[in-house]
Amino acid sequence: MAEITASLVKELRDKTNCGMMDCKAALKESGGNLEEAETILRKKGIASADKKAARAAKEGVIASRISEDGKTGILVEVNCETDFVAKNENFTSFVDEILDHISSNGSAGSVEELLQEDHGGTTLEEFVKAKVGELGENLVVQRFSRFALDGDGSVGSYIHLAGKVGVLIEVKSASADAAGNDDFKTLVKDLCLHIAAAHPSAITREEVPSDQVEAEKDIYREQMKDKPENVIEKIITGKIDKFYSQIALLEQGFVKDPDQTIKQLIESKGKDLGGDLTISRFERYAVGEEA
Repeated sequence: MAEITASLVKELRDKTNCGMMDCKAALKESGGNLEEAETILRKKGIASADKKAARAAKEGVIASRISEDGKTGILVEVNCETDFVAKNENFTSFVDEILDHISSNGSAGSVEELLQEDHGGTTLEEFVKAKVGELGENLVVQRFSRFALDGDGSVGSYIHLAGKVGVLIEVKSASADAAGNDDFKTLVKDLCLHIAAAHPSAITREEVPSDQVEAEKDIYREQMKDKPENVIEKIITGKIDKFYSQIALLEQGFVKDPDQTIKQLIESKGKDLGGDLTISRFERYAVGEEA
């Protein structure tokens, strides 16, 4: 059997981030063969991951990646069990590798499909399980969004509260010149900041699910059940308008100027930039919320 030297143990530890004793045991089991020892550790990590999979992973980070041309963007939530691990450099590098993978593989439409994609000769799912063995906690790629802009405009993102909240937005412009204007770039940034703070759930009131609207109306009716029906309906109309102003992005007051709605803001900027601007879609993630 080859001698298991301290330098060999260190080399394996540097490659795998596993503990010194685990590395030494794997090298002994492999007879000093570094590649076999790495495989042993990886298999143990996957076995360990299966045991940890039932444990709740409610901490973690939201991260984003925007292409250099501003035409594509990714938002991802990766969860772990503790805030301590969420701040670990190894975990941060792991999230970066997930972003790299999503950036390079544009076909997956769901997390399930994503995890089955090839990742350096194995699946992304096996890569995640191996990382569970390194970090000692259950790790979950919870969700991701990928925007690819068709036409002129920009995809932007904003990460708030050290990765606890993240926003991805797609804003279309009338021309490439408008999209390249600093005022347009500032607008996209401001919209991201607004969405992070104001938490809209739709762009327009028409996009709000009808069952959600009816549930609100039922609450209002119950609150005013002793009033005449015709009075109730008039009051409900006003309350529903206020409800839309709280959750429909275009009807919300801009966080930097509450007297101006987001709709008014983009209309004003559009006039300045020589054409209509359109918020075509956005995503807002918060760590641990139900997707």
